[in-house]
Amino acid sequence: EVQIVQSGGGLVQTGGSLRLSCAASGFAFDDYSISWFRQAPGKEREGVSSISDNADATYYSASVKGRFTISVDTAKKTVYLQMNSLKPEDTAVYYCNALQGRSWSPRDYWGQGTQVTVSS
Repeated sequence: EVQIVQSGGGLVQTGGSLRLSCAASGFAFDDYSISWFRQAPGKEREGVSSISDNADATYYSASVKGRFTISVDTAKKTVYLQMNSLKPEDTAVYYCNALQGRSWSPRDYWGQGTQVTVSS
């Protein structure tokens, strides 16, 4: 059974830090790139950060670059998003996505979402 289980998140004050976790099971983790998306109320879902399937490349949106860090523990099949210097505009539901690489019909899986709220 494919599972992507998110943890972390919560309520933090401006300038604080949180770490999100995305634990995967039931599929060939090494074949998937992992991304974090977020969706704020009334806004479209946006990409935040991603890490390639072989973990040699990372991506950050302009709004989080320099504040967020994505990392992976391959042995645990878990991807982390360390979020520092949080701002109220980072408030959103954060989603983890696994996208299969090197496939004409890539599979993708989503986590359940986790709320991050940054108070001013």
